[in-house]
Amino acid sequence: MSTTTRENSSSATPSRWASLGPGLLMASAAIGASHLVASTQAGALFGWQLVGLIIVANILKYPFFRFGPQFTAETGLSLVEGYARKGKAYLVIFFILCVYSSVVSTAGVALLCTVILMYLVPASWGITVPVLAALLMGITWVLLVGGHYKALDGVTKLILVVLSVSTVVAVVMAAAQGAVREPGFIEPSPWNLATLAFLVALIGWMPAPIEVSALNSLWIKAKVKENPEAAQKKGILFDFNLGFIVSTVLAVFFVALGVFVQYGSGEDLEMAGGAYIPQLMSMYGAAIGQWAVPLMALVAFAAMFGTVITVVDGYARASAESLRLLRGQAEFSRRAKDLWITGISILGLAIVVWMSAQLADMLRYAMISAFVTAPVFAWLNFSLVRKDATLAPALRWLAWIGLIFLAGFTVLFLLNLAGLVG
Repeated sequence: MSTTTRENSSSATPSRWASLGPGLLMASAAIGASHLVASTQAGALFGWQLVGLIIVANILKYPFFRFGPQFTAETGLSLVEGYARKGKAYLVIFFILCVYSSVVSTAGVALLCTVILMYLVPASWGITVPVLAALLMGITWVLLVGGHYKALDGVTKLILVVLSVSTVVAVVMAAAQGAVREPGFIEPSPWNLATLAFLVALIGWMPAPIEVSALNSLWIKAKVKENPEAAQKKGILFDFNLGFIVSTVLAVFFVALGVFVQYGSGEDLEMAGGAYIPQLMSMYGAAIGQWAVPLMALVAFAAMFGTVITVVDGYARASAESLRLLRGQAEFSRRAKDLWITGISILGLAIVVWMSAQLADMLRYAMISAFVTAPVFAWLNFSLVRKDATLAPALRWLAWIGLIFLAGFTVLFLLNLAGLVG
């Protein structure tokens, strides 16, 4: 492969900081429903039993996310351009899935973020969900269209720092209060076919759908355009690894939050995200004190707002890039990206306003779809770099093991769904 990197000892260290951004954007996109809802529910339902599965899922998916920044660093091309090189059919499939995910994911995370705001706003103000949702999407639109990548990069770094610190503090405070388990509580087992759908949804967005790797590669190209020093491969991989580690570690912390605040409490768990987050904040306040609720609200809001802005921007870039390649154009324009941002924001808001009752099912379907399509995107990403002589043998073997894991789990789920197993 040709290389666009500039590897030299004198600039290796500065390049790491120059490249910092796209990997953190991916982490911010990941730390949303998968962490705040799915990971916390995993702890609330099954204690520490699913921590191992979450860590294994992250490790086995790691190569397929890494191949995105690696491919872009080595070729100067986005993953979407790589898919196009594989064949037009791959690009068309990616484009369809991208457009669908952009609208459903935006609506889902926007609704969860709005629910958090509704919890914080005094009822006496009389502000409704549609008004808050419109305000949220309006701020997101202004930030992305007015500030473009530079604003996205800066705001997301701030959000991720606030989220990381506040999450750790929230978990430490919850752990200090001790367990909430009632006497005689019997631990349920997650290792049965009855919980398979929950496990699939949990893994499907852990740390994020694999197609988010394509978004990451587009952010890298945008970063390099803003700052050519960010083009070095070492810096790009450092940024990616930092974001991936932060996302994985915080997933475990969110499991811990569910364990310390809800596991074995005797209260029925609300499974729909829109109802679950207020319940989590309420139980956090009951366990520690109402004075601590603003901290939990800060954690929840930082997680979801970071996801809203990165999801809208990332899927807009991926959709614009896909359409550009299908049309055979040289590159997508800023106007094209802004139109996608506008369209995704409006459609996402419309679903929140008029279809919020169906959104829980749509979001769950999106999470399951992310898992079912994971082996396809995993293979696509692997196929772009597997003949690269510089690919480490350990990473190559981990990719094969990950493919077997994803494909096997997917087949088991589809057989169960068809009534052939269990």
